[in-house]
Amino acid sequence: MSEPALSSSERSGIIRDSLAVGLATGAYGVGFGAVSVASGLSVAQTCVLSLLMFTGASQFALAGVVAAGGAPMSGAATALLLGTRNTLYGLRMAPLLQWRGWRRFAAAHVLIDESTAMAVNRRTTEGVRLGFLTTGWSVFVLWNLATAVGAIAGEAVGDPRTFGLDAAVGAAFLALLWPRLQERRNVLVAVLAAAVALSMVPVSAPGVPVLAAGGVALLVGVLARGHR
Repeated sequence: MSEPALSSSERSGIIRDSLAVGLATGAYGVGFGAVSVASGLSVAQTCVLSLLMFTGASQFALAGVVAAGGAPMSGAATALLLGTRNTLYGLRMAPLLQWRGWRRFAAAHVLIDESTAMAVNRRTTEGVRLGFLTTGWSVFVLWNLATAVGAIAGEAVGDPRTFGLDAAVGAAFLALLWPRLQERRNVLVAVLAAAVALSMVPVSAPGVPVLAAGGVALLVGVLARGHR
């Protein structure tokens, strides 16, 4: 039995909502561009990160490790740890999108929080694909444009400490974390992860405390699942 086609009003509503999310999220790339340059990466390196990595939390993590003087591999490991959630999104979205070959490969590049959220609850395959593509590619285009603007502006500023940009990585992470602190369990995990990270700062290389904090979150998730 074939699915009913989207009405013009449904199509317009999905596109409108998806573009609104794309605009709001993509504009935040200005912050990453400025933070990345302030952390010591060049404008070119910053722009390539947004083009190829394209997952905001992981990009901020890598910039944060570099800013703290950590090895690039530590930054990459931290970014990879944060990006593992996209694998779970893929397991959920693949049967909904029903793409094969190069279409699935292209879709994987824009498989992010926003594109998944705007697609996963649609009633039809057409709606899922429209919400996913409109959100994913609008975020991608605007994020990369905004990254370039932020990186060029950040480079023009010069010494990041002059305007407090050396604290931008921590502020960016707090902004990402804050909306998720609505549940008591999330608050408890955040406090425990922060305590572990702070305790490791004096005795480990930059980047390792972040990995340890991420490990705390993974451990709590595994234990909670086992309990259920």
